[in-house]
Amino acid sequence: MATIQDRAYVTACSQLACLLSISLAAARRKVDYVAAKEGLRDNVGRLMIAERILTEVQSGKQDEGELLDSLLKAVKSEENFLLED
Repeated sequence: MATIQDRAYVTACSQLACLLSISLAAARRKVDYVAAKEGLRDNVGRLMIAERILTEVQSGKQDEGELLDSLLKAVKSEENFLLED
């Protein structure tokens, strides 16, 4: 039978999954991978890692939006280009 997960840990992983547009299982694997890499096995350590990754993703979200805006702007040389059928 599956063990009951910590509510705060599942919430942090679900927010991470939502921001990264991945599944909850993939977000938990991402956190578990970082936890194993750092040698943390307890729930408190995994929660801290999930919250750390969540803040990193949230701070980088604005940069991704600005990058997308810059990529969607037309280049000066191609500004008046029309494609005819």
